Amino acid sequence: MATDYDAPRKTEDEISEDSIEELKNRRIDKSSGIVDVDESELAESLELPGADLSNEELAVRVLPRQADEFTCGRCFLVHHRSQLAKEEAGQLVCRDCAA
Repeated sequence: MATDYDAPRKTEDEISEDSIEELKNRRIDKSSGIVDVDESELAESLELPGADLSNEELAVRVLPRQADEFTCGRCFLVHHRSQLAKEEAGQLVCRDCAA
């Protein structure tokens, strides 16, 4: 952005007045953007623990473990080889579990 060095500069009082006016304007703008939300719709979409999900299907594509990945022997998550911290009793351990 180009700066006009010949333009008159504002004093600190003018700058503080400008910023106060900007804050007042922002407060007015924020209150105009408030949207009413019907909470009854939100409550219907929540799942309760122990709910019957037997008729639900997951659409997740599961990939087999790749050659550069390993399964942690403690958390049983698949990690990239760069996350390997150590090997204990024949089990590979990730950095998170080793910490």
